Order: sequence, then structure tokens, then C-alpha cells
Amino acid sequence: MKLINRSGFAVLPRQPFADWTQSLPQDEMHETLSLEEQRQEGTVYLIDEVESEDDFARALGQHWQKIFENELSAWDEFGDHWPAELSSQLFDQWFELRPQVMTLDLSSQPLMTASLEGLED
Repeated sequence: MKLINRSGFAVLPRQPFADWTQSLPQDEMHETLSLEEQRQEGTVYLIDEVESEDDFARALGQHWQKIFENELSAWDEFGDHWPAELSSQLFDQWFELRPQVMTLDLSSQPLMTASLEGLED
């Protein structure tokens, strides 16, 4: 087990996000999932290691839009049905964040990283 010098956010959808995903055109790539089904799997976003709640607030202020866009693009890759304006207030309405202070790696495999097109800093 290895301690990683990162903290993170576990991001879980709220009802408005589930409503939006359910309003999207359905095809073989996208199935309709209830809020409960969507909340069974969240996404973890690693950030620099934090020491206080203020550090989490600063990290969220810096990264909320990238997180929002990534969550939307998982359902609508080209943004055809995204909300007209993305704001931090809308982000807070659509997602629950669970701050994670410590990150431990239980894998014996080396940690691999890969940049996602358009999301790298």
C-alpha cells in the first residue's frame, strides 16, 4: 500500500443531472439510468494534497468547470444538449461533492497517467 500525495473529490450526480441525462436522445450508446443507478458509481477527481477546508474550496473554484464539462461529455460528447451557460451555481445544483483528504494506492501495479484531450492543464 502506498500513500499518494493527492486529495480528491468524489463527484455524485443529483436529481437535476439525472433529469438532464434522461432528457437526452436515446441510442444504443446511452441508456436511461435512474438517479440511484447513476449514484452507484461516482467519479473521483484527484487534486493537490490539501490541509484545510479552504484548500478544498480553492481547488473546487479552480476545477469545477473542468469537472462539469467532463461529467457532461460522458453523456453528450459534442455538447449538443449541454446547458446554455455553465456556472458554479448550476454545478452545485447538479452534483454532490465528497471531499477526500487522503489517497491510498492498494495496487501493486505502477501508477499510470494519461492526458485526456482538452482537459489537461
